[in-house]
Amino acid sequence: QVQLVESGGGLVQAGGSLRLSCAASGRTFSSNTMGWFRQAPGKEREFVAAITRSGGNTDYVDSVKGRFTISRDNAKNMVYLQMNSLKPEDTAVYYCAAKPRLSGSYYYPSNFNSWGQGTQVTVSS
Repeated sequence: QVQLVESGGGLVQAGGSLRLSCAASGRTFSSNTMGWFRQAPGKEREFVAAITRSGGNTDYVDSVKGRFTISRDNAKNMVYLQMNSLKPEDTAVYYCAAKPRLSGSYYYPSNFNSWGQGTQVTVSS
């Protein structure tokens, strides 16, 4: 497993931008698919974005396509989520997570075995 720490959340007006960072420790970082999830009050944790081990493939939930970009730097053990054109409905706690190989689809939180503590993103209207 890897240990994950998110940063970069905050309060922003609608239309603004934030960049979330996730610092990973552990020698196996580059062997994990990485994902970002979010959870709003009273709602289930939902998939936001994922990036494969090499960074060659990415995927997003439809509601953030064209606005969010996930990236990773395996040399620095970092994952990022650039969020542009933020909307009030993006308000949530955002979590970084790591999924080892052969553990199933990255759409499902249960397939990830390492999680950060979360960072709050609040978008005001």
